[in-house]
Amino acid sequence: PWQNRTKPPAEQFVFERNPFFHRIDENGRQLPYVDRVVMNVSSSAIISAKTGAGESDLQCMGIDFADYAFLKDAEKRYPVKMHLWKRTQGSRLALLPNLNCADPVWRGLLRDVRVRRALSLAVDRREINLAVFYGLAQESADTVLPESPLYRPEFAKAWVAHDPDKANALLDEVGLKARDDDGLRILPDGRPAQVIVETAGESTLETDALELITDHWRQVGIALFVRTSQRDIFRSRALGGEIMMSIWSGIDNGVPTADMNPSQLAPTMDDQLQWPLWGAHYLSHGTVGEAPDLPPVVELMALLKRWNVSTEAAERAEIWNSMLSIYTDQVFSIGTVNGTHQPVLASSRLRNLPDKALYGYDPTAYFGVYMMDTFWLGES
Repeated sequence: PWQNRTKPPAEQFVFERNPFFHRIDENGRQLPYVDRVVMNVSSSAIISAKTGAGESDLQCMGIDFADYAFLKDAEKRYPVKMHLWKRTQGSRLALLPNLNCADPVWRGLLRDVRVRRALSLAVDRREINLAVFYGLAQESADTVLPESPLYRPEFAKAWVAHDPDKANALLDEVGLKARDDDGLRILPDGRPAQVIVETAGESTLETDALELITDHWRQVGIALFVRTSQRDIFRSRALGGEIMMSIWSGIDNGVPTADMNPSQLAPTMDDQLQWPLWGAHYLSHGTVGEAPDLPPVVELMALLKRWNVSTEAAERAEIWNSMLSIYTDQVFSIGTVNGTHQPVLASSRLRNLPDKALYGYDPTAYFGVYMMDTFWLGES
């Protein structure tokens, strides 16, 4: 709908309407309605402050639920309106154990489903919900939301009950019974059980939640340390097997139908942080990375292959259910909470923006599915 007229690099990009854009409205008028879109590049640390100072006509990136009260207060000073849209992610924050970790001891442990289940059971999601999300989120595994026709309560409840006793029993069963003087479990090679969780450091929600999880895991003899790095370094380290575990959001599309591709539940991309080498292998048709050798993952790949050739809606739904069942039961992603809200601030002049909507990269493309080319500016 709009074409960039600014040569990068720049701190402000101006997009002008495309005179050859193909869409028209019901009256035959060519879209988009808005002639110019101006996008400013800014440090993520000050986006919330600039938005709250009335500098944006439409803002969702760089602001989060923690900014809601401040941004809501901006309505008193500027002609803006706050909206809360429900996020589509399967988990707002998820811990992703890297099953392709280069450390042979941790790789073996993280590939043992009992360890992943124990780490999940040790997390007190109720405390995270209350402390970080004001009790407004839903404690859940990393799975689809109730808005999806594929939702099943048993998927959401898989290994999420806070049960340190069961977590301790599972870790004992794996063979991590011995502890050091600090109460930390001792790994088979004699090291203390210390998990380094890496983050791109782009959200205070991540660090707030990790502070709580550090205490939760300490109760079961696991020490948690946080390492922050820039996103590009973070991803390359994951692909190189240097990351043991990371924190990110859960599955992108938490509101799928059976006709949407279930590739997010299997290793199909090299930026899937729980199995980047397996994803790279699929993406490159076997030229790089490694082929999955964990039986449940092999089964996920077989189910995905079946979905890709299926033409029956019922069969596709059955494949989705099977994949969700395996994904949640095997705890390939340790979900925390979902159903959280995203603040969207808009000028009170902006028309055709829905008041209530779903927000996410997939399947809504943030604003894309709501047809930005039909937005227009009226009177305040």
